[in-house]
Amino acid sequence: MQKVNIVCVGRIKESFFREAVAEYAKRLSRFISLSVRELPEGRNIEEEADGILHACRGYTIALCIEGKKFSSERLAAELKRQYDRGAEVTFVIGSSCGLSQKVKDAVDLMLSFSDMTFPHQLMRVVLCEQIYRAYMINSGSEYHK
Repeated sequence: MQKVNIVCVGRIKESFFREAVAEYAKRLSRFISLSVRELPEGRNIEEEADGILHACRGYTIALCIEGKKFSSERLAAELKRQYDRGAEVTFVIGSSCGLSQKVKDAVDLMLSFSDMTFPHQLMRVVLCEQIYRAYMINSGSEYHK
């Protein structure tokens, strides 16, 4: 079973966001071992960088606005490629201030979900849904359609 990690800065305060993440984690449990690691917010993004990098394992994908834009199918293909390599995958979501250049330089892929900016707590839900969608695509499910 593939291990997928989400490393994020800050805690989810709203129960509805926590419940949505938990629901997707439950759905994903048939495909992967999902770990969500919340790191404390620092005074600035440079202060957060070392903690983020220390928590990353395997193939690392940082979510940032200037990253590459993938379709859901392309994300599914990338996750399958990493699965086929036997690689653990880590997604990184920075704080509300973003990610330091140190983190961006260290990751394997910078991924953008949109040119728009989203609250980092909501982004965790969106990421979990897209990971779930990717595994449903790879399993040939109708969910994606």
